[in-house]
Amino acid sequence: MFGPSGLAYVYKIYGIHWCLNFVCQTSSAVLIRAIEPLYGLPLMQERRGGAVARQLCSGPGKLCQALAINLAQNGLPLGATPFALHAADADHDVATGSRIGITKAVDTPWRFALRGSLFLSKPLH
Repeated sequence: MFGPSGLAYVYKIYGIHWCLNFVCQTSSAVLIRAIEPLYGLPLMQERRGGAVARQLCSGPGKLCQALAINLAQNGLPLGATPFALHAADADHDVATGSRIGITKAVDTPWRFALRGSLFLSKPLH
């Protein structure tokens, strides 16, 4: 998180779960809390003990487990393998919500997701 923008910042939380962040600028990153899994579902399900698609990546720890993200990916560029970021091909309806899993600034709307997504750990309100 303290390096240049465009890198992955991976760390372990509670001593057991890996978390993936995208570094946006020095000392600023975005925690990737969930994704909709579209490719490699059988391998992700194997890594996650047979979880259904909706629950494969519905939280930062689950996401890293499903994608086999660990300290080996820390500091890697987001625009190169094993990552693949692409510009959106269309506008999306993005909703904001309260942050979760923290005790400070819980009402700051810094949680962003596709409106109506079924792939979140907790729905946006």
